[in-house]
Amino acid sequence: MDLAERYAFPTYLLRQKVFKLFGEDFHIFDPDGNVVLYSKQKAFKVKEDIRVYADESMAQEVLTIRTQSIFDISGTYGVVDPTTGETVGALKRHGFKSMIKDQWTLYDDRGEEAGQIIEDSTFKALVRRAHDIASALMPQAYHATWQGQPAAVFKQNFNPFVRKIAIDFTPDTGNRLDPRLGLAAAILLCAIEGKQN
Repeated sequence: MDLAERYAFPTYLLRQKVFKLFGEDFHIFDPDGNVVLYSKQKAFKVKEDIRVYADESMAQEVLTIRTQSIFDISGTYGVVDPTTGETVGALKRHGFKSMIKDQWTLYDDRGEEAGQIIEDSTFKALVRRAHDIASALMPQAYHATWQGQPAAVFKQNFNPFVRKIAIDFTPDTGNRLDPRLGLAAAILLCAIEGKQN
């Protein structure tokens, strides 16, 4: 399967093993259950540097997600396609706002603000943060927009051993959001926001 095919599906499932001693593994599956992307995040890094590969062999690196900031609650994460050297875009976490309700800004390949990712409900977000059981009973959901239009939905399916996020690009009827940026967003939602629950 070539890279264009890997980014062409309308839906994906991201799966992360929750209990790992060193680092985190992320598998992204197509609708038929085939692994189309794999990421292994190293543990104990002071700066986020996430590499995404075509498969578990890690022979072909297809995306990098990196921040230059150290311990920045509002870090900006650049997404680059190392196969072409192309800047795909960036995501900026709204640190203090995200303490109440997760919010991210999406930037296009020119560095211009182009969209947002926002947690589904302020009430649910507050309840999730107040009670561990509530976060299990009310898994997080996020809605992404691009140029003011619906672009994607990310829905967490809580499992005590495996964290899963269903990724749905079907709201983006104009194919405006680069799926590479959308998939990078899903990994960050799992890696960064998932740690608060």
